[in-house]
Formats: sequence, structure tokens, C-alpha cells
Amino acid sequence: MNATPKSCFPLSGADITTPATGRACEISIVIPCLNESETVGICVRKAVEWLRNNGVAGEVIVADNGSTDGSREIAAGEGARVLRVAEKGYGSALMGGISAAKGRLVIMGDADDSYDFSDLGRFVEKLRAGYDLVQGCRLPSGGGTVMPHAMPPLHRWWGNPMFSVLARVWFRAPINDIYCGLRGFTKELHARLDQRCTGMEFATEMIIKASLRGEKIAEVPITLHPDGRKTHKPHLKTFRDGWRTLRFFLLFSPRWLFLLPGIGLVLAGLVASGLALAHARVGNISFDAHTLLFGSLAILCGWQSIEFAVFTKIFAITEGLLPRDKRLEKAFGWINLEKALIAGVAASVAGVALLAFAILLWSRTGFGRFDYSEGMRIVIPGATLTALGFQTMLSSFFISILGMRRK
Repeated sequence: MNATPKSCFPLSGADITTPATGRACEISIVIPCLNESETVGICVRKAVEWLRNNGVAGEVIVADNGSTDGSREIAAGEGARVLRVAEKGYGSALMGGISAAKGRLVIMGDADDSYDFSDLGRFVEKLRAGYDLVQGCRLPSGGGTVMPHAMPPLHRWWGNPMFSVLARVWFRAPINDIYCGLRGFTKELHARLDQRCTGMEFATEMIIKASLRGEKIAEVPITLHPDGRKTHKPHLKTFRDGWRTLRFFLLFSPRWLFLLPGIGLVLAGLVASGLALAHARVGNISFDAHTLLFGSLAILCGWQSIEFAVFTKIFAITEGLLPRDKRLEKAFGWINLEKALIAGVAASVAGVALLAFAILLWSRTGFGRFDYSEGMRIVIPGATLTALGFQTMLSSFFISILGMRRK
């Protein structure tokens, strides 16, 4: 565990909670800010008063992302330590503020006065009890309360619940409100997670990574109040940020994006190919060469999708986006580059042999008319095996390159 600093001082003067004792800074309240002059002062004031009233040694940090409306001066006047973060983005501002935090525990929340910084006791209680991440929940499903006009209906009844369900199913995240920006965590956790997202995905990345790593996560109910800003619209854009979240979920879960669809396509292709090769009939439906062609297409696309699942997983692990996967490591323990190359070569040789046999049959007709139905039952499997083998060989080399250790 990192050593706790001896004291913490806001920019405006001495320690706002313990000016005389100089106690170690326990809690840093980090508020990202971009032109929030209407509300940032209120948020800082509530946070400062909460620290003082509860006798907590802490600080309030406003991580400013380039405000031009006097937000920095207002925040400093209310007792915050103002930090200028040059790199744009919600995540960049938070990472800058968290990195500069002197407290062992961090509570983050937005500067729009929708979160009540005068009621942080449940977060601190859970953090002191040993939880690594304490997520706020605004939705009734987690005991939270949404005040009238505090959240757009589409967000409340569809977007937020839907993405929260996906997070629970895909990443085993024990939360009911994926988008809640009010949360507490240990600074040690932030260092372990090594977050990379500089935009709105920062908050989602924290939950996904912590869940996948098996960190100790708790959820506490909170009340969401209406946005206190009047002169400009919220930074969140419904469809743009909804798509960004879905894309982020998919990229963090190659199993759902590539692997399972790929397996489904391969199985469907094998079934279709088997029916065609067996001259099967179901009622008036006859499975012939055209069915075999569709089956071949499904197999090729499915196999490529499975390969992309492996590519994405290895890249995410090596780049620190996902934790190590023991199942993947075990698989690579008995499937190495050489074995994969042998399998690829064998498939290609078998495919070329089938194609050569088809040419031999064609030659027996003097390279004239060749029975389409029977010929395609040889040509299509031959072309499919050749392509699969070639794909496997190239993919094996690429996987080997992706998995190389590098600085």
C-alpha cells in the first residue's frame, strides 16, 4: 500500500479540515470541470462543508479541462485545489485529478450539482470497511432515487438499465447503474487498473476492469437531482454516447462480439454443408450445391470471426485493457505456432487435393461440359479447406506476433 502523505492542503490555504493537527489526508474529492461556473462553486462548497462537519482530513480537487468562464476562480474561492489538465476529455481530467490526489481514498463526482456532495458518508463507510470500489446507484433497482426531471426518460427506462444488465451479464459487474458518476475508490485500485480511456468511457472502463479483476465492489443508493446548469446543455449526448458505450462493451468482450457469433456461423455452415453433401431432402426442400455454397460462406466467415476474437483478446491483454486469461494461456500451452501451422498446411493440402481431383474429373470429359451439381460437391469443399488452411497459417503468425513480449 502506498504511504499516506503527512498532510493535504488545498490551493487556497491550510488544510480545510485540520489546520492545526496536520493529520494525514484520508479522502480526496475529485470534481472534473469544463465551463461549470453556474454549479462548480456549489459542489465545492458542499464537499468542503461535508469534510469539515464530519471531521475528515481531506481535500477537494477541481480538475479543470480548459474552462473559460471563470470556473477555476470560483472553485478556488470556495476552497478547492484547482488543477489544470491540458489533455481534453472527461477521463483525462479525472486521471489528472486522481493522480494529484493526496488522499488514500478518492470520491469522484460531476460538477453539475446533480450529485449531493454533502452526503458522502455511505461511500466512506464502505471504503473504510475494505471495499475497493463503491458505486453510487440512482436507479430504483438499486435503491436509488431519481428526482423529477433529473434524468431523461430514455436514459432512465432504457439506456441505463440496458447497459447495466449487459455489464452484469458480460462482465459480472455487481452494479445496477453503470453510468452513475458518483463513486468512491482507493487510489491503490486506480493504480492497479491502469486505465487508458480519456473520454466518457473512463467511468465504464473502471467498472469493467474492476469486475473482471475480481476487485471488492459495493453499491450504495443515492439521489439524483436535476442538473443545476441553465445556460448550456449537458455534455452527455444520448445516441452518440450510447453508441460509444456499446462499442466499448463489445471491444472489451471479444467473446460476444466475435467468438460466439463465429462459433454459431461455423456450426450453421457445417450443418448446411452436411445436408448438401448427403443429398438431404426435407419435404419439398432439396439441399444441393447452392446450400453447400452458403454453408461454405458461413464456415469461412465464422472461422475468421473466431480468429478475430483471439486477436482482440491477446491485444487487449498485452495492452493492459483486460486481465490475463488462464483459459487462453492453457490453450496456448498445447496449441503453439508450429502445431497451428501444421494444421493449416494439412487443411490447405486437403483442399488442393480435392480441387485437383475435380480438375481430373473435368479432364475426363475433355474439359467440356461438367456436371454442375456433382462437381460443386468437390470444388466447394476443396476451396473452403484451402481458404481455411491459408487463413489459419497467416493467423498463427499474427497471433505469435501479437503475443510477443515488448516494452
